[in-house]
Amino acid sequence: MKVAFRIIVWLLMLVGGVLGGLMLDKILFPDIYNNLWVHLFSFVIGLLLLKMVMAISRNTGRTLASHGREGELPRMETNRLVQQGVYKVMRHPMHLGLMLFPLSIAFLAGSPSFILIIAPVEIVFMLLMIKLIEEPEAISKFGDEYHDYIKQTPWFCFRAECLKLLFQKVKRNH
Repeated sequence: MKVAFRIIVWLLMLVGGVLGGLMLDKILFPDIYNNLWVHLFSFVIGLLLLKMVMAISRNTGRTLASHGREGELPRMETNRLVQQGVYKVMRHPMHLGLMLFPLSIAFLAGSPSFILIIAPVEIVFMLLMIKLIEEPEAISKFGDEYHDYIKQTPWFCFRAECLKLLFQKVKRNH
C-alpha cells in the first residue's frame, strides 16, 4: 500500500507539474511558450536528465534488490539495510535520482514555469517526504543499525567519487 500511494503521488506531481506549468507559461512566459527553438533546446536537456534519472534508478534499484532482500518479499520491498555500493556514501541515492525526474519532465515539456517554479517546489516536497516519512520508516524498520548509518552517511554526496558510484553500472542479480 505504501508503494502504491507513493507512485500515485509521483504521477500526480508529474502530470500536475506539466499541466500547471503549461498553464502558467501562457501567462508568465508567452514569448517562450511559442518559441520552437527554446523547446527543442529544452527537450535535449530533458532527454539528458531523463537518461541520468534512468541510470540512477537502474543502479540503485539493482543494489537494493541484490543486497536489501532476504527471503520472499514483494517487489520494491527490503528487509535488510543496504550499505553497499553507492549506499555506503549516501543514504538516499535513489531519491537523488527521483528528484531529477520532475526537472527532466519539465525540460521535456519545455515549460519555464515547471522548470523554475513547480519542479523546485516538488523537490522541496520530496526532501520533506524523506525527512518526515522515509527516515522515520527506516529507523522503525532497522533501529540502532539505521541510527549508526545516519551518523556515518549523509543524505546525498556530490563528491566526484560518490557520483562515480552513483552512475557505475550495477550487474543484475539473477
